[in-house]
Amino acid sequence: MTKEQTLQEELIVAKRKSAKPMLWVSMISMVMFFAGLTSAYVISMKRDDWVSFDLPQAFYTSTFLIVASSITLYISQQLLKKDKRQLSLALAVATLVLGIGFIWQQYIGFLELKSVGLFFTGPESTVSTSFIIGITFMHVLHLLAGLIVLIVVIYNHFKYKYKSDDLLGFELGAIFWHFVDILWIYLFFFFYFIR
Repeated sequence: MTKEQTLQEELIVAKRKSAKPMLWVSMISMVMFFAGLTSAYVISMKRDDWVSFDLPQAFYTSTFLIVASSITLYISQQLLKKDKRQLSLALAVATLVLGIGFIWQQYIGFLELKSVGLFFTGPESTVSTSFIIGITFMHVLHLLAGLIVLIVVIYNHFKYKYKSDDLLGFELGAIFWHFVDILWIYLFFFFYFIR
């Protein structure tokens, strides 16, 4: 083995060791971001112009879709560990479709709020609707990043870059996807119980 090959292998090992910790650090920063937003929401509830309202029905549907997407991705990963590649790939694609369905339902939820006179901005907006739409929209942006991650995972899966004993890229994508799932569940229950 040449010196250059040894150096390349050392770089790969170092990259693998740092990948998960870097992902965890970025997720912790996202948790802090959303903790700040939800804290501001709680503080703003004391305002005289605070308006309580029921969550749009589409938010319930989107919650079901994102939980289902985490389940399909988890099963996909387990199947890949057993070298059942075709079924694993199909479930990864199903996860992507469910994620797109989640975003669509979020959009429908925004339309439901608008249809009952609850707006994000403008003279008819309220602090409470601005918060719920703003926080939800920020989550959707993070989920869009998750969809890009899923597309990369699916592409790499299709190109046989993952093996039962080498799933790092798949694992990183799955961790991020489950994170945005858990984040939405937190936000959903937060909005459901704290109005």
